[in-house]
Amino acid sequence: MAISNYIFLASALFTIGVIGVLTRRNAIIIFMCVELMLNAANLLLVAFSQMHNAHLGKYFPTLASDAQVFVFFIMVVAAAEVSVGLAIIVMLYRNTHSVDVNFLNRLKN
Repeated sequence: MAISNYIFLASALFTIGVIGVLTRRNAIIIFMCVELMLNAANLLLVAFSQMHNAHLGKYFPTLASDAQVFVFFIMVVAAAEVSVGLAIIVMLYRNTHSVDVNFLNRLKN
């Protein structure tokens, strides 16, 4: 598959994620959209790694696997983000009985 197809798919996924984060008020949907954006970045990293691995992998094998390390790092950050975010959402739901992010303004007082 050509790299342009991966770029188009990742751009579409990232755009859907950005639109979801900017337009939705439900905290769980916002988290899902953030995960969509992170996975779009992962897709591009793996696609570019695969493209460079085909050209440089036989001469520099460690250089070609750097993108997979970044993908693993992004997955770890995403897991940490989800665990902290879900804890905040659970506490928000216990206090307000809603997952609307507009209720987060009440945390100021």
